[in-house]
Amino acid sequence: MDPQTSLAGRDEKHSAALTSLLAAIGLTAFKLVVGLLTGSLGILAEAAHSGLDLVAAGMTLVAVRVSARPPDRTHHYGHGKVENLSAMFETVLLLATCAWIVWEATRRLLLYEVKVEVNVWSFVVMGTSIVIDVSRSRVLARTAKKYNSQALEADALHFQTDIWSSAVVILGLIGVKLGASFPALQWMQEADAVAALCVSAIVVWISWQLGRRTVDALLDSAPAGMEERILTAVAAVPGVHNCHNVRARYSGPALFIDLHVLVDGSQSLSDAHALTETIEGVIRGIAPGADVTVHPEPM
Repeated sequence: MDPQTSLAGRDEKHSAALTSLLAAIGLTAFKLVVGLLTGSLGILAEAAHSGLDLVAAGMTLVAVRVSARPPDRTHHYGHGKVENLSAMFETVLLLATCAWIVWEATRRLLLYEVKVEVNVWSFVVMGTSIVIDVSRSRVLARTAKKYNSQALEADALHFQTDIWSSAVVILGLIGVKLGASFPALQWMQEADAVAALCVSAIVVWISWQLGRRTVDALLDSAPAGMEERILTAVAAVPGVHNCHNVRARYSGPALFIDLHVLVDGSQSLSDAHALTETIEGVIRGIAPGADVTVHPEPM
C-alpha cells in the first residue's frame, strides 16, 4: 500500500473515532441529566449505555492509533490485534451494563414503584440521540468497511444499537404518559421498566454477534470461503501443478495469507521467483492489500 494512502487511511480512521468520542460525551451527559430529573429508568438505562459507548469510543480511539503502528522487532505481524481486543472489551462492558439494567428493571416491576415524570425534555433527549446516532453509525460503518477495521465496526454497532434502543425508550415514555392520563391505562405506567428490559435484550443480541466475531479474530479463524477461492485461482495460474497448505488470518484490519505450491523443479530460481510474484498478484486480486507469502516446492 502507498505510504500516503496508508497515512490518509490512518487519519480518516482517527477522525471517525475522535468524532464518535465527542458525540458519546455529549449524549451521555444529556441523557444522565434528563434521566435523573425525570426518574426514568429507560433514559437512565440509555445514559448507562451511552456511558459505555463513551468508554468504548475512547478505547476505539486508542486501538486505532496503536494498530496503525508498523511491525517491530517484538510484533512481527504488526499491532492489528489491538483492534480485536478493543472490540472484545466493548462487548464485556455492554453485557455488564445489561445485567445492571435487568436487575433494576426487575426490582421496579416486582418490589417497588418509582414515579416517572415524563416531560418534553424526555422526548427531546431521545430524539436528539437518534439523530446523532444515525449520523455517527453511518460514518463509522462506512470507514470500517473501507479500511476493514473491527474496532470501528464495533463502535458503529454501538451507535446502531442506540438507535433501536432509543426508539424503544420513546415508546416506553409514551406508555407512561398514557397511563398517567387515562385511569383505564394505568398498567402502562410500567412501560418504562419494560422498555429498559427491551433495551437490554437488544444490546445482548448485538453484543453476542460482535463477541462471536471478535473471538473468531482473536483465535485466528480463517475468513469464510477464502481458502476455496485461493485454491481455485492459484490452480489456474500457468506453471502451478498443485496448491496446498493455504492459511489465512486477520490481525486487526490486516490479512495475512501463506500457501505452498508445486512447480516445475527444472526452472531457474529467477523463473520460480517470477512465478511466485504472479501468484501473489492473483491472490491480491481476491484480497486487496493482503500480506502474501508463497512457498514454491519442486515437483
